[in-house]
Amino acid sequence: MEPSATPGAQTGTPTGGGELSPSLVPPDYEDEFLRYLWRDYLYPKQYEWVLIAAYVAVFLVALVGNTLVCLAVWRNHHMRTVTNYFIVNLSLADVLVTAICLPASLLVDITESWLFGHTLCKVIPYLQAVSVSVAVLTLSFIALDRWYAICHPLLFKSTARRARSSILGIWAVSLAVMVPQAAVMECSSVLPELANRTRLFSVCDEHWADDLYPKIYHSCFFIVTYLAPLGLMAMAYFQIFRKLWGRQIPGTTSALVRNWKRPSDQLEDQGPGLSAEPPPRARAFLAEVKQMRARRKTAKMLMVLLLVFALCYLPISVLNVLKRVFGMFRQSSDREAVYTCFTFSHWLVYANSAANPIIYNFLSGKFREQFKAAFSCCLPGLGPCGSPKAPSPRSSASHKSLSLHSRCSVSKVPEHVVLTSVTTVLP
Repeated sequence: MEPSATPGAQTGTPTGGGELSPSLVPPDYEDEFLRYLWRDYLYPKQYEWVLIAAYVAVFLVALVGNTLVCLAVWRNHHMRTVTNYFIVNLSLADVLVTAICLPASLLVDITESWLFGHTLCKVIPYLQAVSVSVAVLTLSFIALDRWYAICHPLLFKSTARRARSSILGIWAVSLAVMVPQAAVMECSSVLPELANRTRLFSVCDEHWADDLYPKIYHSCFFIVTYLAPLGLMAMAYFQIFRKLWGRQIPGTTSALVRNWKRPSDQLEDQGPGLSAEPPPRARAFLAEVKQMRARRKTAKMLMVLLLVFALCYLPISVLNVLKRVFGMFRQSSDREAVYTCFTFSHWLVYANSAANPIIYNFLSGKFREQFKAAFSCCLPGLGPCGSPKAPSPRSSASHKSLSLHSRCSVSKVPEHVVLTSVTTVLP
């Protein structure tokens, strides 16, 4: 998102039904004039009610979804992996920007006025910039962790302790690097004649000592928080993709495949009456297949996560560079079009926070199970908070019947499973 992230400062003046000049303001500043401004100038138009509905939907989905992500990892020890620790950190950043910054952005987008005073003019844009930095660094650490684990597993061993230390470092760096953003933000009034009567037509914007400074700052901001990280992450995921989909399972040797013997053949060699359990080599091979499938699912989810992030942050990043570096939109003839572009780009940033839990739900079976368990607490007929219901007598009988015949058919089941797994690996 644009570091200032203040829609009211998009073009410097309001965009309503016409330009207001100081000559139109009555000398006595009667309240009737302010009521006229609200009724005919600032009151949401018909298409802005659609924007309000879109913001409200994103607000609810982002808060509920990201909170469920944090609870899922906190309540289940088996989900406390290195990748999930970083996903929780990303969700915390999304909750921060949604709960604190989204309501302010909505009001500013609708009224084109900063209504929150000088202090929040520094705090809210600063938190928005921090959340952007945290999100980018978190995605970068996820890509780096997956790259090491899949492409170079012997070079680096990631642990939960290192992940927690990295998360603390991400927040410390983000909070420190974005301090200049808070320093340059100031609140001012477009119509000084009304400054003592109302906060309408106030803007929260950057004020630099020289015109060269914002060009340098925002060029570096675009490169450091968007262009360079996305380029490095794209390279990392390209190598991960080649490793997982272009070759056999990492760590699976061809000798294991050549020497593998089907369970039915093993039973013939061992003679009747012995256990039909798969041999050690077959179990090792099945473990490798299972690991590869899990890694593919995780990599697919993370690549989709990165792609959605890049698309959602692209419009505001480009608009910010055009405005702050190249000085565009200052004397734009079609101000309504500029206003629409900035407003939609701001909404896209918050929509990314709502999209992340949806991605987890569709591409991660573990998160999907936890989401269903959480929603079952509120929906009737799904059992108490998603806990499994007691098996019916019919299902128990079926289970007993299955156990009676398992000794006769067990030799076929592992063979079918292993053969199916082999076809997914071998050319």
